[in-house]
Amino acid sequence: MGKSYDYDIVVVGGGPAGLSAAWSAAKKGARVAVLEREDAIGQSVRTSGVTWIREARSFGIPEECYNKVGRYAFYSPNNMIVKSSDQPEVAVLDVRRTYQHLAYEAAAAGAEIRLRTSVTGVVTEGARVAGVKATSLGGEAEFRSRLVIDASGFHSVVGRAAGIAPQWRRFGAGAEYEAYVENIDPMTWHLMVGQEYSPAGYAWVFPLGGNRARIGVGVGKPESQADATQRLIELLERRPRPLGEMGRIVPVEFHYGLIPNEGLRQAATADGLILVGDSAGQANPLVLEGIRYAIEFGRRAGEVGADAARSGDASRGALRGYEDSMRKAVGSKIASAIKVQYRWLGLTDEEWDREIGIIGDLSAEEFLDFVKAEFGLANMVKLATSHPKLAIRQLFGLIRESVQPRGD
Repeated sequence: MGKSYDYDIVVVGGGPAGLSAAWSAAKKGARVAVLEREDAIGQSVRTSGVTWIREARSFGIPEECYNKVGRYAFYSPNNMIVKSSDQPEVAVLDVRRTYQHLAYEAAAAGAEIRLRTSVTGVVTEGARVAGVKATSLGGEAEFRSRLVIDASGFHSVVGRAAGIAPQWRRFGAGAEYEAYVENIDPMTWHLMVGQEYSPAGYAWVFPLGGNRARIGVGVGKPESQADATQRLIELLERRPRPLGEMGRIVPVEFHYGLIPNEGLRQAATADGLILVGDSAGQANPLVLEGIRYAIEFGRRAGEVGADAARSGDASRGALRGYEDSMRKAVGSKIASAIKVQYRWLGLTDEEWDREIGIIGDLSAEEFLDFVKAEFGLANMVKLATSHPKLAIRQLFGLIRESVQPRGD
């Protein structure tokens, strides 16, 4: 088999979930290795990089790693609204810079990072995951550990090999250009919905500062067979609003990514294994963003994992604290957001025009909570109380579901 290495925790994937898990586990004294298949952390960008300033600050991400956004334009084919917050609320990340910031933090805490290391299988001891097999710069190798944290993203490499993570049936495919844009307001994001933009999803323009922006299209699968890349090309050729108002657009870099859209995995732990980030389905279904969840629950996975490794018990029962805290924090919110998304996927252009008008009656704070999928009881009651004419129950179809106690 080649070389064999031994660690307390092996983390598969050097994205925000894996790096955050490595950081928190190493801080607790665990011997940690991060296995990243690419040549560099953040080499391939698979996300539009949108998150929220409050969370970015709480995670210690430096302000030079993101562009602040305080105006939010939302378009349908024949309608639009613009919301402004008193202070910028949205962060558009410099993805590579952010990921490498997280990598240096993990390294400083004591974690090892092994680049160009691709996992090819799992090592098992009975029913327990006891490590992974991989090919690396040094050839084939076996990385044994008391715990494996699968942060491999959409493909859930370890989870699938261990039999607890079936292929996602519903997911989003996103294609985008990072581009020079002649006329772009660095403080305004643009979200566009309707058939003109995407047959089952949305399009976006997210400013990066200066004359830089990310312009993309997301398509829901299996609801549409449209190719996201082709739709992006067509969008830049046709230039519907607001693109037609932006002057010269010169693509500089192409990004493509897949993100799960089914909610949380039925199981995010097994004996010797934790799933985190996209591997666990930790994504907001409304705008398919998951970086804040990846960092938050990556850190939680690392903490629980380090305790389990130190105690010598990494059974599923010993890892229950991770799964329980995750489901309590976001399980019902993600489930409610999926209900909204199901309704949105069935809207015609005319219905979208009306929907935009109704959403226009929300305050900037309420609008952002909605996009952020903050569908807790307090938020929903506040919406219903503040906007009795909006017929929130019919609009969003989730008040009743949201206020009922849930087991997750």
